[in-house]
Amino acid sequence: MRSALLAFLLAIPLPALSAAPPATLELNGAFLAHLKAHPDARIVDAVRADADKAMSVGPYSVMDKKETPPSGDKHDYMSLAPYWWPNPATPNGLPYVRHDGETNPDRYKVPDDREFNEVQSAVHALGLDPATRMNPNLNYAQAVLGVNTGRGTGLIDVRGLPRLLDGVTLLSGSPALTPQDEAGLKKWFSEYLNWLETSKNGHDESDAKNNHGSWFDQQITGIALFLGDKELARKTDETAETKRIELQIKPDGSEPLELARTKSFSYSVFNLTALEWLAVEARHAGVDLWSYRAPDGASIRLDLDYLLPFAQGTKTWAYKAINGVDGASLAEPLLLAAMGYHDRAYLDEAKKLEKHPDVETMLLEAQAEEMLDTNKGMAKN
Repeated sequence: MRSALLAFLLAIPLPALSAAPPATLELNGAFLAHLKAHPDARIVDAVRADADKAMSVGPYSVMDKKETPPSGDKHDYMSLAPYWWPNPATPNGLPYVRHDGETNPDRYKVPDDREFNEVQSAVHALGLDPATRMNPNLNYAQAVLGVNTGRGTGLIDVRGLPRLLDGVTLLSGSPALTPQDEAGLKKWFSEYLNWLETSKNGHDESDAKNNHGSWFDQQITGIALFLGDKELARKTDETAETKRIELQIKPDGSEPLELARTKSFSYSVFNLTALEWLAVEARHAGVDLWSYRAPDGASIRLDLDYLLPFAQGTKTWAYKAINGVDGASLAEPLLLAAMGYHDRAYLDEAKKLEKHPDVETMLLEAQAEEMLDTNKGMAKN
């Protein structure tokens, strides 16, 4: 989640926010600078509470786990595939068998995935200490015991990396992040980006046709932009027009590959969220995925409009959804769309669905309000 990350960043004085707007990729830098100069008491109280929590956790390291990856090196990230369980037909439970949508609690016994997510939220430095650093790869992510030692699908474990990189951007110039640490982070991400582009796991995830492919592109784009490789980001985003949007979304707005899952509504929203964050980042690379329409009419907006009536409860979801239909989960895509399409109707719908907004949602709402109000004022002029 982004909430603790933003809490930490907004609750402390940062030189980057008092000068020129920061070059963040996800939340708008100009909006953050405006919020810093004109604080909203409701948001400030919420972010301070999250900041207190964020400052009291960690530090984390891949060295914390008891298990050792197949490489024999604990510096390698390791996780177990969530939907794979011991085989009841064999004495040792191997090879594991798949139960889509049902998470094996053994996954949580290997802490790398959980701790990586908490690092992203709490903004702890990633792998700067040689004794505790993480190797720049995910060779052993989401392993299926008895089948493989890791899979391309494991890259989705760290889909929040672009959010962490926004944190690094905001911290740049602050005593909290030394030039040496910043250089170390950029070196690590350069090596990791190379691994994403050259490894079998990276190629497998790039070739994924469902939400995994969407999150892969979002991760590549965010890291490439952070490192200044705008050309790689642009190529990735231009390819996403046909490789993601045209392939994944049908003319009625549905996502067949996500509808086939046991958590079909959740995964449909999950993939839409990936596509929208990719669209947010793509604008920094000069690519407008918000406006892209496939030859058959498929688009991000069509996807959102397809899901909205089910989130509102005006239509009944006809596909398998073992975890139900959570309308509030569509709030984030609605807020992003309100900004992407400059459409207040999406903002209004998000507010109706999200009854108890967290810090992340509050910030997105405030950004959407400011953008739409500014546009309204410009239209009057």
